Amino acid sequence: MSDGSQLTRGLRTRLGGGGEDRLGRALSDLLENPLLTGAIGRAFDAREKAMQAQEVAMGALNLPSAADIERLTRRLRSVSLRLEGIEESLDRLDRAVAGGGSRAPAAEHDGDLAARLTAIEDQLARLTDKLDAGARKPTKAAGAGKQAKATKAARKARPAAGGG
Repeated sequence: MSDGSQLTRGLRTRLGGGGEDRLGRALSDLLENPLLTGAIGRAFDAREKAMQAQEVAMGALNLPSAADIERLTRRLRSVSLRLEGIEESLDRLDRAVAGGGSRAPAAEHDGDLAARLTAIEDQLARLTDKLDAGARKPTKAAGAGKQAKATKAARKARPAAGGG
């Protein structure tokens, strides 16, 4: 059996080695054949024209092509990643506003915020009322100044009327 297995291995080696060489030469001859290379080139050109015609037809029917769907998929992934980043930033901001990391319930947090805003609005309303009231009422100093001007004007007018 050892002689038989050696004979089989030798035969495989000779056929395998010769087969590879013959196959290599045959492929080389085929690739150098201008008739075959021309046919392959024409087939690729026809494929390209068919793809372009398909895209035009799909565009006329208002149907997306595979390239359109791929572009849309990439764009959607990009928007999704940006949205995740925005959500993370909002979460960090929410934690910072809520008290440095301890997360309060949203309704409780909104109530606190609403109460603070109401208090600020009330203070602004009181300040506005005070400013309006101050603008309507003349101050004592302003009133005294007006009286002094009126008195001087009256004194100037009396001697002119009395002397003339």
